[in-house]
Amino acid sequence: MNFQLAPTAVLDGYSLEAHETVGSTNQLALERVREGDAGRLWIVSKRQESGRGRRGRNWETPHGNLAATLALAGHGELKLAATLGFVAGLALSDALAAVVPNGRIGIGIDGGQAAQQAGGARSRFELKWPNDVLAGGAKLAGILLESAQLDGGRYALAIGIGVNVVAHPDGLPYPATSLAALGAEADAETLFLALSDAWTANARDWDEGRGLARIRSNWLKRAAGLGSDVAVKVDGNVVRGVFETIDEDCRFVIRARGGEMIRIAAGDVHFGAVASAGAA
Repeated sequence: MNFQLAPTAVLDGYSLEAHETVGSTNQLALERVREGDAGRLWIVSKRQESGRGRRGRNWETPHGNLAATLALAGHGELKLAATLGFVAGLALSDALAAVVPNGRIGIGIDGGQAAQQAGGARSRFELKWPNDVLAGGAKLAGILLESAQLDGGRYALAIGIGVNVVAHPDGLPYPATSLAALGAEADAETLFLALSDAWTANARDWDEGRGLARIRSNWLKRAAGLGSDVAVKVDGNVVRGVFETIDEDCRFVIRARGGEMIRIAAGDVHFGAVASAGAA
């Protein structure tokens, strides 16, 4: 099966550029907009040789995994466009649920213990602020937004999505997994087809930012660790407390030991034993 867009994505004006191997789908996406592409361009590959994660970390994409980036073009400030990372998380969660049969993946309690104990239903795929998708508390996928300023007040935005489909890296300081390790048989092409459809639906909900409150509400329903102890590493310092919510700007909100609310725009989040030990 070759990569292809869902009919809903085609109807909404999205296009597709597929590669067997690529250096970085995010880099290509930014280049395409700089070269004049109007955006709504998906760039996909089953192997990425020089992908990046948050804070310049490498993101390994061996053959058979999914590297997908949506190239967008816009005007004005990037603050609102940055919330599209949460749209991407919801879309990927929806796509994973669509291609993985019910019951094939269970969710452990370390990521959402408080909600489970309260009897709340949990998604099989949870969203870890700001940019990870988890299965059973292990990292299955990552999302990275990168941007470039263009002439005339325009910007290029790359929304990169990397999914461990057939393999996941070892030796990480946190647990990771893949769809294959979880017993799922979906390949990268099938997952991307579902992703292009799910993105279209969630982007309509976002509605150029007018529907951000709905996106925030839906994201919180799938949030990993909500109500749990958390440690967030911010510029070398560690902030500890309880994961309370994300605010209207999608910042991470911690209720500290003294009861004050701390809002964090960027940082590395740790739950469970790592949070208790100190988020090294």
